[in-house]
Amino acid sequence: MRTLRFSIALLLSLLPALLSAEEYPSFQALVDAANENDILIPPPGTYAGPVSIEKSLVIDGQGKVVIDAGGKGSVIYLDSDGVTLKGLRLTNSGDSHNDIDSGIQVRGNFNVIKDNVIDNSLFGIDLGQAESNIIRRNRISSKPVEIGVRGDAIRLWYSFNNKITDNIIRDSRDMVVWYSKDNLIARNDARGGRYSLHFMYAQHNEVLENHYEDNQVGIFLMYSDGVVIRNNYIAHAIGPTGMGIGFKETSDVDVHDNRILYCATGIYLDISPYDPEATNRLTGNLIAFSGIGIQFLNDWKGNIFERNRFKGNITQIAVGGGKTAKRNDWSGNYWDDYEGFDQDLDGVGDRPYELYGYADRIWMDVPYAQFFKGSPVLEVLDFLERLAPFTDPDMILRDEKPLMSAEAVQ
Repeated sequence: MRTLRFSIALLLSLLPALLSAEEYPSFQALVDAANENDILIPPPGTYAGPVSIEKSLVIDGQGKVVIDAGGKGSVIYLDSDGVTLKGLRLTNSGDSHNDIDSGIQVRGNFNVIKDNVIDNSLFGIDLGQAESNIIRRNRISSKPVEIGVRGDAIRLWYSFNNKITDNIIRDSRDMVVWYSKDNLIARNDARGGRYSLHFMYAQHNEVLENHYEDNQVGIFLMYSDGVVIRNNYIAHAIGPTGMGIGFKETSDVDVHDNRILYCATGIYLDISPYDPEATNRLTGNLIAFSGIGIQFLNDWKGNIFERNRFKGNITQIAVGGGKTAKRNDWSGNYWDDYEGFDQDLDGVGDRPYELYGYADRIWMDVPYAQFFKGSPVLEVLDFLERLAPFTDPDMILRDEKPLMSAEAVQ
């Protein structure tokens, strides 16, 4: 009898794993039975998806409800306004990139999606032509496949005035904001992906107090003007394309008080600002312990650098094509390789900070020489050229008021 009881208990414990999604009770039946504006609190358990919601409901799983799509389509397709989804675990979407198989596809407005777990879903939350939604405190991960074929954790497409806050993202591909404006992205934590946040043709968005670490790229802006990037932590964006913040033909951006650490390149600028009448303003940022602090594709102009701290970078500033960064405004930054004094004790160096291109920067002009970047060979050449230069070195930039202390920026 004891053996029989043990066998029954073992079978019951394994039953959820043996059932396919089709054998779970249908969650769609619960949705269909609910009336408009009902509050639906399903009994704890696992239910079969996919689910389509076309009416205003509050669905509260209270952390005890799982919806399993059985590897087909999106777990929830939300095509309504004023819906609240919370306390659910959504899992096992399909794997179609063309259909954007997701944990939740949102095609409505004024919805609240919070405190859910989305896992083993190709895309996490997809907002398409969706406005004024709140996406808060969700934990999102993609399918366990190569990074390039994962889906995006959160995807905004022609979507406006949404608030994406306090989400935890692990091992997805990107978070993308395309053709979307006036969105708030704040206090999210994303790790183990490709692009922490990618903007394209996305205007006037705010990016505040996010934590982006161990992704291939931190924040990248393409043709996206009027963006505010403030108080973010971006670290360990390494690899051949690793960068903390990247600009591509982007104008009128404010980058303030961010910490950009341990990246291959801290900030990368490619023909930015693109609008000749606009500027990009980069102030109060800590750019530290990176291969290159700031890299310019060419000698573009229109960027303002004030009160930034450059510490522990192998190369502070790099400019492609043997050009300079003098056409940008540099003032009141802290440079840890500044060699001047402050005799009047006003916190500002007595002479300007001037950065020159010596032999250690030959890799900027000769791509194959990048293999030797930071090597003893280039260090020796650099020392000899500084000791007895054969020609006048090119000045890369000049900061008229270098700060003597990094703490002075605070």
